[in-house]
Amino acid sequence: MSTALETIFMPYLELMTTDGCHLCDEAVAVLLAVLKPGDAEVDLVDIAFDEVLMDTYATRIPVVREPRSGRELNWPFDEGQFSVFLAAICATGDQSA
Repeated sequence: MSTALETIFMPYLELMTTDGCHLCDEAVAVLLAVLKPGDAEVDLVDIAFDEVLMDTYATRIPVVREPRSGRELNWPFDEGQFSVFLAAICATGDQSA
């Protein structure tokens, strides 16, 4: 039997970024405009400290990534596009282990 707490799903997202990235600042503003407390956990990941992340994202940041599914939302995105991305993750999130 599942409890109410077991059925709650809060997405974990990563925003690929680096220091001094003005587009990343804009992406943060989009996320802040959409997300309400409890909607998602978001970590800012500075790609400068990881060679693999630098190779993958250096010319693409900012990128929002959901690590469980590997889904990514590439810049440029607006509030509507981020909302759709988040809704898609939430719709399938409780089915992914």
